[in-house]
Amino acid sequence: MDDDELFGEWGEEDWGDEEWDAGLLEEELRRAAAVLDPVPAELQQIAVDAYALHDLDARVAELTFDSLVDALPVRGAGDAPRMLTFQAGEVTVDVEVTPHGLMGQVLPPQPARIEVLGGPRPGSPLTADDLGRFTADTPPSGPFALRLRTGGDVVVTQWLRA
Repeated sequence: MDDDELFGEWGEEDWGDEEWDAGLLEEELRRAAAVLDPVPAELQQIAVDAYALHDLDARVAELTFDSLVDALPVRGAGDAPRMLTFQAGEVTVDVEVTPHGLMGQVLPPQPARIEVLGGPRPGSPLTADDLGRFTADTPPSGPFALRLRTGGDVVVTQWLRA
């Protein structure tokens, strides 16, 4: 088999500089990749969710206390809950992480909508009451963060591993 039969109409002589169009080549490669190696639906959803998490107006709440690092060990307290404190300006979020879920409070006390962010699934919606208290019956598995919406304010905590 010679080159003309192998390459057909796309033989080597057809790749002159004047006919080279990178845009057409890129489009052909995209079509081939979409057919031969499509992006898994879960990965595409993760990418969409990650972009949706991009809050330009959100303030990042820094971790100011983590009982795994900052607390003194207590004798006999084997399964003590993990205590976390996040701070963003005047807003403080205290969170207790246990094998049974989350319990927390927004300070100063105020109602808030809270999402537990983590993994490819949308955040679990929680509501803080008038005293700023909130609970989740499911503990986070893997890395997680909290997104709080208080009035017009959006606060996102740092990401931590559960």
